[in-house]
Amino acid sequence: MAALLSPETPAFAVPEANLVPVSDHLKQLAPIPASRMFLINKSLKVFQEKQPGAPVFDASQGDGGASLPGVPGALLDRAFELQKQHGTAYDMPFGTEAYRKAVAEQYWKLAPDTGWGTANVIGTQGGRDGLQKAYQAMLALGHGRQGDVIVVSRVPWISYNWGPYGIGANVMWAPGRAEEGWAYSEDGIRACVTEAAKSSRKVAGLVITSPDNPTGQTLTLERQIALARTALEAGVAYVLFDWMYHAVGDGEPYDVNVLLRAFEPAMRKRLMVLDGLTKSLGASNIRNCHLLADAEVVKVIVAQASHTVIPSFFSLAVAMAAYEKGFAAASAPIAEPTRASRAWLRGFLKEQQLTHIIGQGYYAFIKVADAFAAKGWADSEPMGQYLAEEHGVAVVPGAFFSPYGAEWIRFSYATPVERTRGAAERLVAALKSLEG
Repeated sequence: MAALLSPETPAFAVPEANLVPVSDHLKQLAPIPASRMFLINKSLKVFQEKQPGAPVFDASQGDGGASLPGVPGALLDRAFELQKQHGTAYDMPFGTEAYRKAVAEQYWKLAPDTGWGTANVIGTQGGRDGLQKAYQAMLALGHGRQGDVIVVSRVPWISYNWGPYGIGANVMWAPGRAEEGWAYSEDGIRACVTEAAKSSRKVAGLVITSPDNPTGQTLTLERQIALARTALEAGVAYVLFDWMYHAVGDGEPYDVNVLLRAFEPAMRKRLMVLDGLTKSLGASNIRNCHLLADAEVVKVIVAQASHTVIPSFFSLAVAMAAYEKGFAAASAPIAEPTRASRAWLRGFLKEQQLTHIIGQGYYAFIKVADAFAAKGWADSEPMGQYLAEEHGVAVVPGAFFSPYGAEWIRFSYATPVERTRGAAERLVAALKSLEG
């Protein structure tokens, strides 16, 4: 045992060989902007002041707790009973063993032959917390370096741009074409690895989101497997599947056992899956999510989480109550109206001959370039405020997500079909008035 320094001498908490290297890169970082997603619908108040009593339509945010019934009261009551039985003492950084068991056995029904079970589950305080934990693991366990790359789609959810950047990863938009919904391709993934290498960087992670936010683009599980295999074979350290919207689609949710069986054990260790209650149960402020990963990866994340964010038991209890009921039944108040709205909107957009993407999930991505060009705008950013204030319908400008979405808007149909109809008809009327 090394001799201790005098208690009067300053001492580092770790050995010198393990100290974080000095770097001035923090002062070189671009400022991380606050998300404007939470503000766009505030402009509806201007319309309401101009036209008191006139209906307004919020097609901006995917929040089933606001636009749809949210978590049923019976599930909240059951969760509260679980909370009372459990008490209010500290839990483990992964949640509780009962939660792990519910996720592994009741929700995913993890098959023994995959080698995955309760030890592969970590509860997180919502999706953003789960993602941050995943990014940190990708950097630390992938190539062991900050400054490496997280690859996302060409028009990604806005927090994919800034979440990784804030913890020391560089985000790269993969090649993609608008007419293909900016979908990944094998060549595009390999090109990202090559491009990263030009600046002596490696790719720590690839994020596959399906159904996608913001575009709604949806990939078959077979297609996701093919893309993930390409990435891992090209040297990408980890592939994360963000499946937060898969339970509100028209078909069956993805089967994680099919995913795991598609990869040999060595590659399986480099997979992560994110899922939770935010979208499928309308539980935005419940903040429950879980991350599936290799057991050794989970151990590292849990050790770090013991010093950072531990999920609240109530959020775990809501999930356990939903899984206990049977998730298809528990999520029906969100999934069924969303599916009805999707079916109606799909026909309406085709009838109106609007260029659009509408796969599954919560969103349609609609091209509005002709309308804003007639107004003299450079992109869709001013359209969000204009549509809300002048026409009483809130949407999210595609320009918020990346410059490649500049000609588009995101339209949320996670509302009852009559609200979706009202919002879509109001939007089309506004676009026609802009085009003259």
